[in-house]
Amino acid sequence: MTRTYLPGVIAMAAIVVASNVLVQFLILDGLLTWGAFTYPFAFLVTDLMNRLYGVAAARRVVFAGFIVGVVCSLIGSQIMLQGDGYTYAAVPLRIAVGSGIAFLIAQLTDVAVFDRIRAGSWWRAPLVSSVIGSALDTALFFSIAFSQSISAFGEAADADINWAWDSVPLLLSGPEAPLWVTLALADWLVKMAIALIALIPFRLIVSWAKGTSTQS
Repeated sequence: MTRTYLPGVIAMAAIVVASNVLVQFLILDGLLTWGAFTYPFAFLVTDLMNRLYGVAAARRVVFAGFIVGVVCSLIGSQIMLQGDGYTYAAVPLRIAVGSGIAFLIAQLTDVAVFDRIRAGSWWRAPLVSSVIGSALDTALFFSIAFSQSISAFGEAADADINWAWDSVPLLLSGPEAPLWVTLALADWLVKMAIALIALIPFRLIVSWAKGTSTQS
């Protein structure tokens, strides 16, 4: 890992760690966590590395973030919390597996899509790749972590997350649906909003980096 990639690695690691911590704090009646607002910026880091240094650099940063995420999950799985008369792991098995798989596949997809359409308008590659990567991330994570149709993890693992199977109004006001579907939809909407907002720092950082490179 060269010094060139170090800022991207540090930024990705910081986002992953912060998101793993902030996901413990619920807001909007449990509809979202604070981690939902930090995690999508991982796509910004990946896209910046891809634009400035190419596909290989972006993939290295993704793998670094994946390793940090695995470490966070391993630590979280050993932290036991107390609630409603029983003890449970801070990071249940299904959530840990879903998080790792979703991150790796979604981020690598983002890298591939960005590279495929990197020519043209400056905003197209970061926006399209982030939208596709974010949708894939949400679908994979919430399906693996919470879907009742996936039973490969066993009864014990399912028992840790079966609260997400409760039927509630979609987004707290729509038709009845499993709670995890509402959580997934809310998470995806936040990702879409941040994909648009992130275009601003993307443009500014790329312009600054190119200006610095020209001067040197």
